[in-house]
Amino acid sequence: MKRIAVVEDEVYMREELCDMLQKDGYLVEAITEFEDAARLLAALRPDLVILDLNLPEISGFQICQELKNKTAIPVLVLTSRDQVKDELQAFQLGADEYLTKPCRKDRLLARVSNILKRYEGRTNLIEGPDFLLDQQTYTLYIHNTSVVLPKNQGKLLVALLSGGDALVTTEQLCMALWGTTEYIDENALQVNLTRLKNDVRP
Repeated sequence: MKRIAVVEDEVYMREELCDMLQKDGYLVEAITEFEDAARLLAALRPDLVILDLNLPEISGFQICQELKNKTAIPVLVLTSRDQVKDELQAFQLGADEYLTKPCRKDRLLARVSNILKRYEGRTNLIEGPDFLLDQQTYTLYIHNTSVVLPKNQGKLLVALLSGGDALVTTEQLCMALWGTTEYIDENALQVNLTRLKNDVRP
């Protein structure tokens, strides 16, 4: 079951959205701590975020930017701001959809469904700091561009990202690279790590 996070400060609107989405078969999380919303959403890892722009303490634009810099979570902006410049800014910051209030229920649900379907094919993506990696093709999405990493660098980056915050050992990197730790060639490993560092450098 898909999980959707709703970031909306108006209580009636938030409750209406949550109720509508739950009745349509989604798990729903309401975010009410807006100043720290980007961090909360990154930890929660919902399948979709519905985000208002007019929030207390912090702008929805800033939440969108911070979230998109850290994750590949899709964002649907739902706001009363109907100026073209606001819509363009939201898209420039990474928003996937922009709808203005009031919005018909069937239209909103259709957009939610479309976004979720678009992102279903992105299960191979691993998120790193300010970049994404397709672990099947070793395509690196970074600095608003993409590059296909050589196989060895791709394997190393998958191993490093899969470890999360834990320390990745030399043995684990050698297993990822050569499938064995029997003959550890630290020089060859260092060469590959240096090449990888150059690939992801701004």
